[in-house]
Amino acid sequence: MIRRWRERLPFRLRFFFRGAFFLLALASAALAVSELREEKKLSYLSYRDVFDKNVGEITARLQHPTGQLALLNPTLAGAAQTPLHPLLLPFSAIDFDDKAKAQQAAEMAGCLVQYPGHAQLCVSIGNNPIAGGFIYAVGTFMSGPLVAHDMGDTDLARAHRLGVEVAMRGRTYQWIAPLEPEGEQGRSGFRGRLTGFALDADGRPGGRPDKEFRGWLWQDSRCLDAAPASGADCPRRSFFSVRLPIAVFKEELGDGPRMVWPPADLDAIRVRVRAFAPGDAAPIFDSNRPGASPPFALSDLRAQLLIGETLQIRKLTGHGPVEIISLTHEDETQARPARLLSEIIRRLSVGGYDAPLLARRVVSTPVGDFEISLTGDFRSVDRSLGLVASRLSWSVAAMLAAITLTWIAIEIGIIRRITLLTKRAASVKRSVGGAEALEFDLQGLRGRDELGLLAGVLADLMQRINEDAQRERIRADQEKNMWHAIGHEIMGPLQSLAALHALPQDSSLRYVERMRQAVRVLYGSASPSDAILSAALKLSTVDIEAFLRNVADNAIHAGIEHVQFEGEGRPTVVKADEYSLEDVVTHVLSNAARFRPPGTAIRMSLRSNGTSAVVRIRNEGRHIDAALLGKIFEYGVSDPRCDPNAGHRGQGLYVAKTYMAKMGGTIAAENLADGVEFVLTLATA
Repeated sequence: MIRRWRERLPFRLRFFFRGAFFLLALASAALAVSELREEKKLSYLSYRDVFDKNVGEITARLQHPTGQLALLNPTLAGAAQTPLHPLLLPFSAIDFDDKAKAQQAAEMAGCLVQYPGHAQLCVSIGNNPIAGGFIYAVGTFMSGPLVAHDMGDTDLARAHRLGVEVAMRGRTYQWIAPLEPEGEQGRSGFRGRLTGFALDADGRPGGRPDKEFRGWLWQDSRCLDAAPASGADCPRRSFFSVRLPIAVFKEELGDGPRMVWPPADLDAIRVRVRAFAPGDAAPIFDSNRPGASPPFALSDLRAQLLIGETLQIRKLTGHGPVEIISLTHEDETQARPARLLSEIIRRLSVGGYDAPLLARRVVSTPVGDFEISLTGDFRSVDRSLGLVASRLSWSVAAMLAAITLTWIAIEIGIIRRITLLTKRAASVKRSVGGAEALEFDLQGLRGRDELGLLAGVLADLMQRINEDAQRERIRADQEKNMWHAIGHEIMGPLQSLAALHALPQDSSLRYVERMRQAVRVLYGSASPSDAILSAALKLSTVDIEAFLRNVADNAIHAGIEHVQFEGEGRPTVVKADEYSLEDVVTHVLSNAARFRPPGTAIRMSLRSNGTSAVVRIRNEGRHIDAALLGKIFEYGVSDPRCDPNAGHRGQGLYVAKTYMAKMGGTIAAENLADGVEFVLTLATA
């Protein structure tokens, strides 16, 4: 029964993985379609919101005086900027005698044409012919302090002046208007009247001013620059407002109430305004100067349309609507998605968005009503969504391909071999823990892929484990026999030496007992490191002050000369094993003696703070390499500059660290400016 289950196990794994990967691929495709449909719905909602907002913004802009100016002057779109022609204002007239009102009217209507050098000009007519039928010129230019014309002076070129020229219907009207002061001048700036003199065909002014020509010129007291370099001669902003009398308009106005207003040839009228400084023939401002920026026109609304939207503006008349302009935003440079993807997006139904988007608004102006019609296009949304989906479709296709390839790889290259590897690995569990070698047959599973490499590595590893285990058993037996022999041969002479130096006051007895203790630690162990780690110390109270002084006095008997000890002059009791502590200090002293310059002293000091006793052993000489500073207390680590044949095998400092740890203390080494210092710390009793 168990065997049949094992035979059916691979089939069940295949069925499970096939079903799992099929469902995963199906879920990925369904998720992509669902997200695409939801994204289409959100895009439609967003587009409708933007469309409604766009309708409101366009309507509000056209209801503003700036928009009404564009509605009343549809020829602004695409027309040349200079020379200027009068624009029909959404106001009946301009109060040109009042600077604030004239400036506000020009700015609100948006009729100002911007010129380089902080200059601007608005040439316009009112929408009510009863107001007089005049042309208004309102603008600003930069100049120095204004110079007024003296009364009675026939030379008009000695003052600032304004030159105006109007050409219409084959006739030309020209005026020269010098500046004349008007009343008392205040601190806010200069105010003067522009007295207009009509010019004849030869350009000579008449003897009397034109009474219908009215104009004013104001100059701010503030300099244009924040920090002028020339004091009172700094450039300032000058604002002028002029009313030009047009005889043709007067004649048509007097013919009767059937006068056509605005004039049908309004865009054919040409107006030129120039400002001259005293004595200069070249104007400081000329309305025909290139580089002028036009006011807002209906064609500028194209930038506000979304892709695919169409804006139609028609004027409502008694004979039916008359189309003023039609704008469509088409982006031919936009890429198109794949036809299959476009068809999928088109078939994804989104309820409530089948009808086309159409919005109509009516804007009323003083000269009539205008109908604003904006048509939306959902196809632009589908196209934009298709471009996004085209980029994401590669990710979905890559995901489905990865799922398919993963299933094939798992089915063919992993499931079958994992089953076989599991069966063979189960047999190893029964042999672990015994003395016999481990057997793991993986020869049939080797290959170039990861599983094959793993099988090969495991096979090689099992072979090396068996070989290393066999060598370790042989080495352990050999070392144990060697230490038994060494211990047996050394213990006899040590017993004789102990009998010869049996007196307590004999200093040699101490070293004999240390040798017997070392043999007992090593005797019966497989290796020196195992013996040192397994050694059991007998802790007792030791006066470390007297102990260290005794070690320093007898260090010469151990071959270590010039050991100087500096204590505190009072007993300091610690818990330690006396023989092990002496081994620690002797190993450190031997290490210091080996690396110090010949003839220099080894300084040993003791300091206690009530809870711990700190022993510092310092010698002059070369430093410990930075790479070895943290490893010198490991077993078998020694300075590579030392001769291993001299008996330096990296065991002394390992013994010192191990014994200090067993006594609850620490040992550390650090480099000083002129040598090396070892720091031993023990807790006081």
